[in-house]
Amino acid sequence: MVNADSMQVYRDLRVLTSRPDAAEEALAPHRLFGHLDAADACSAARWAADARAALGEAWAEGRLPILVGGTGLYLRTLLDGIAPVPPVDPDVRAGVRALAQPAARARLEAADPAAAARLHPNDAARTARALEVVLSTGRPLADWQGERTGGIGAAVSLRALVLLPPRDVLHARIAARAERMMETGAVEEARALAARALPPDAPALRAIGVRPLAATAAGTLSRAEALEALTSETRAYAKRQYTWFRHQPPPDWRRVEDYDGQNALKETLLSIA
Repeated sequence: MVNADSMQVYRDLRVLTSRPDAAEEALAPHRLFGHLDAADACSAARWAADARAALGEAWAEGRLPILVGGTGLYLRTLLDGIAPVPPVDPDVRAGVRALAQPAARARLEAADPAAAARLHPNDAARTARALEVVLSTGRPLADWQGERTGGIGAAVSLRALVLLPPRDVLHARIAARAERMMETGAVEEARALAARALPPDAPALRAIGVRPLAATAAGTLSRAEALEALTSETRAYAKRQYTWFRHQPPPDWRRVEDYDGQNALKETLLSIA
């Protein structure tokens, strides 16, 4: 099993991300689960490099690697590659980030009018990114994004399966999962993570449930309120995943919408083996 979930990479988040436990990991080799510290910032490019190495190790051992997880950007980066945008000059980045949005927008309209036309006038983050790239490299971001390097999709035999369970089944499982997490150490895990005083932009802090459960650990949010927040946030994320995996992957990826449990899942997996 090779993890393709952007939060299950962090060793600090076993309970909060429902990472496989030790007994499950003992059933088969697991790679890229909990292999990074929460202070590390994992990106799609970094994960894809790690995944290529993990897949290579599995093939060298004569094993069939199975990628599991729901971070579509990570999977797309591994299969299709990534735009080879060079590192932005730090001085350029600092200058761009110091600009107010109207000034950054005006400079982007002059330097890369096509990007300015695509972006909403108030989209500060994407405006800054497009501007710093064109100023640092001399090429618009769209030019770089038209290129892809490092993708393995054309070099592997891929059998893809997208699981889209009935919504009522999914919601029931989310509710049960949230309860189970609360009972098996999620609050304590959030407390330990908060105690590390990580930078506010650390990706691990964006994991679903971290903030409300840390608030419960601090005594500023009740257990019931934290459970409600955890369930609500998970359902909202599942809705986004559902939409992405239904529409974004290639049409030849098999989509299964009527399975409702482990036995049905096993039968489905065996049918494509």
